[in-house]
Amino acid sequence: MNCIHRLTFAAIFAALLASPVLAQDESDTPPEPAATDEASAVIAQDEGTTAAWAERAAPSGLDNTVALEAFIDGVVEPLMKNNNSPSGTVAIARGGELIFAKGYGFEDIEAQEPVDPETTLFRPGSVSKLAAWVAVMQLVEQGELDLDTDVNEYLNDVEIPATFEEPITLRHIMTHTAGFEDGGMGYLIIDDPDKALPLKEAMQRYRQERVNPPGAQSAYSNYATALAGLIVANVSGQSFNDYIAENIFAPLGMRTATFEEPLPEHLEDDMAKSYAFEAGGYKEKPFEIVKSFGPAGGQSASATDMVRFAQAILNGGSLDGQQILRPETVEEMLSLQFTHDERLMGMALGWYETDFEGTRVMGHGGDTRWFHSYLGVDETHDLAFFASFGGSGGSAVRSALFPALYEQYFPREEAPPVPPEDFAERAGRYAGTYGFWRTNFSTIEKALRMSSVVNVTPGPDNTLVVGFAGNAKRYAEVGDNLFRALHQDVTIVAGLAPRLIAFQENDDGEVTGFVMDGLPFMSLRKLAPWESPNLNYMLLGFAMLVFLAVLLRRFFQRATIRTWSASDKSAYRAAVWASAANWLVIISGVIVLTVLGDAMFSEVSTLFKVWLVTPIIAVITCIWLLFKLVVVWKDGLLAGLWARLRYTVVALCGLFVIWFYWFWNILGFQYLA
Repeated sequence: MNCIHRLTFAAIFAALLASPVLAQDESDTPPEPAATDEASAVIAQDEGTTAAWAERAAPSGLDNTVALEAFIDGVVEPLMKNNNSPSGTVAIARGGELIFAKGYGFEDIEAQEPVDPETTLFRPGSVSKLAAWVAVMQLVEQGELDLDTDVNEYLNDVEIPATFEEPITLRHIMTHTAGFEDGGMGYLIIDDPDKALPLKEAMQRYRQERVNPPGAQSAYSNYATALAGLIVANVSGQSFNDYIAENIFAPLGMRTATFEEPLPEHLEDDMAKSYAFEAGGYKEKPFEIVKSFGPAGGQSASATDMVRFAQAILNGGSLDGQQILRPETVEEMLSLQFTHDERLMGMALGWYETDFEGTRVMGHGGDTRWFHSYLGVDETHDLAFFASFGGSGGSAVRSALFPALYEQYFPREEAPPVPPEDFAERAGRYAGTYGFWRTNFSTIEKALRMSSVVNVTPGPDNTLVVGFAGNAKRYAEVGDNLFRALHQDVTIVAGLAPRLIAFQENDDGEVTGFVMDGLPFMSLRKLAPWESPNLNYMLLGFAMLVFLAVLLRRFFQRATIRTWSASDKSAYRAAVWASAANWLVIISGVIVLTVLGDAMFSEVSTLFKVWLVTPIIAVITCIWLLFKLVVVWKDGLLAGLWARLRYTVVALCGLFVIWFYWFWNILGFQYLA
């Protein structure tokens, strides 16, 4: 699963609770985060190392497997070292033959057990979705499913509400245009298998709100994919796991592949352990449980088995005489189904297009907290490949490997774009803060929006600058609302380096959003001013400074305050309590996040629920403060006009934080887990 938004959740809450200063993330996202920053920095740092290996290897083509291994080693090994990725696995097949398979690092650090690409299991995250899409297409072949029928016809006891006139279909789900919001806090990836719910029950309990009409915007959805898995189970009469095992894994000889969580006993010892790099060393983490949303990311498998799956797709649905799909079905599944702009890569049926040096590669990426993967099918060069890397830093390695491979073996010959000399005159229409449609609207996860924005500003020399998570990339106008990167190697989103971006307009010609090459499943919208993180942080920071001033005055002028009238002291007491309550939200929040750490994502703990009481207390005190403001002006309290104006500023700060807690769903117990 794309974990970008979960990885940044702690960062956004720390910012909300501790400071008005945050240079954001996602990515969600788009997400996603530290790994994104590392990808950019490490690729630059190791550019010389990679180039040196490439020159030394002097590959004449992929058939030179010695040179291929030297090149991949030169990319992977320094990136793993610099990003503290403890384990990795890579497999590549060409022309029906496995030409490269190698493990890196250790599946068990303590036992010093090296990774074996044929037997060591990794968690491919959202690459698991590809099995679900193949299962759907198998049932379409059999006439059991129709891609354009209302999914409620297949869901039985799970009902998708008719929020919009147009119903959701499997085609919408497979192109990530169903229109669901995003969510997952406390239930998407958990540590305790006993807390996982059966698929049907999970789809009922964790139902995501519909926020867009089907087909209007692309917004990646784990929930929608899990619904598709439930449909497979309902229609086939088998559990999703059993169906996949019997109809995909067994025919393809994928002996290590499973959706079972926890792992079956015969596979447990072959699982690459999960590690985080903390305090200068690797700390083992629990096996991640995605069971409640299993079809969206619950698979485990070795690299060579994942490549067998990719080979079957590349071969038109068959491998070693075993057919899982007809060639015409594979062709339909891999054909373009949705794009916001035909000049960019788009969505097929569950698979998405990626531009690797001008080559169209069909595939899927995947991220859990501790594993980062990509599977690709290249029909042009007859390639099937898979890689997965452990640790949060594994994202940087995954994101760099295959772009480097294509740059070395299949480079695009393309001159940098030349910015139009008059672009500065119209650059302002694109400027603004943009947020991914893949976000939450109805729960406390809505606050993640403040850590998943992309800033677009006019740049020097008639360029446009796109900034995300501390990274910035310059683009030149090359067509109507179309821009191409000046420097392709600069990454901005989750280790990706979008070559093209295309802006969207409404009927009045106003820019409303944009889409990026490489992320056809995550369009962006232009945010309203009140949704801007910078504005929110600035106002929140000002309010907290005002509250701090109230508390400091209460301490240093306590003797003077004792001489005030009872009415004046009562009014000032309201300001003190409101100030203290809001600082309690911040201080206790920092403590809670520090104590919870990673557990913040896998469980909505009792400690976090207790903390959610503090914003309620703060709002109550602020309402009291606003009531006292009316009394102050009505009765002429405090020492003159200037004092009443200062009191008004404090009360307005209280009004702002009430709005802040309400707007970002921090007020109350707004979570699904």
